[in-house]
Amino acid sequence: MATHKVGGEVDALCTRCKLTLAHTILAMVGTKIARVRCNTCGGDHVYRAAPGATDRPSSSTTRTPRASSSAASKAEKLIISFEEQLAGKDVANAPRYSPKDTYKVDQVIQHPTFGTGFVSAVRGDKVDITFRGDTKTLVHGRGGGPVEKPVFSPPSRQVTGPADKPQPVSDSAEPAPADGAEPPPASED
Repeated sequence: MATHKVGGEVDALCTRCKLTLAHTILAMVGTKIARVRCNTCGGDHVYRAAPGATDRPSSSTTRTPRASSSAASKAEKLIISFEEQLAGKDVANAPRYSPKDTYKVDQVIQHPTFGTGFVSAVRGDKVDITFRGDTKTLVHGRGGGPVEKPVFSPPSRQVTGPADKPQPVSDSAEPAPADGAEPPPASED
């Protein structure tokens, strides 16, 4: 039986995600885990062991010979460290992350904030990149052509007057008078 401590990790049934996921141990009573926080959704809840797992030591349980042989046939969980996963990859030539570039599984990436990581999954325009501390979902393949900037055109000057009086519509395109100037006299034809 593994010894657990506050701050350690344990697989538990998350009440919010409804899945067995990794949790951080928040509180223990003696040797029993009391409260955990889901590493996926961040929800705190009472510890619920993963289905099929027990908190009791194996000496206190009575097993049938058939049950013990099936338990022995199950493979143990193998945990590979981050450094071991990066060992066979070309870390020296890792490209800098850009959402415009396209990435593939097991490619090493250099991110400006999260550091060195490798692509663990590709889903459409998103990639899961495993860094030393966490796995982040980032976008990729969003590179398009250069976007045209809109052209600035200053507004044309229009005749303005009091807002409560309608402006006459004229057929001629006479320039509006400057502020404080009188309009030119109307010609009588």
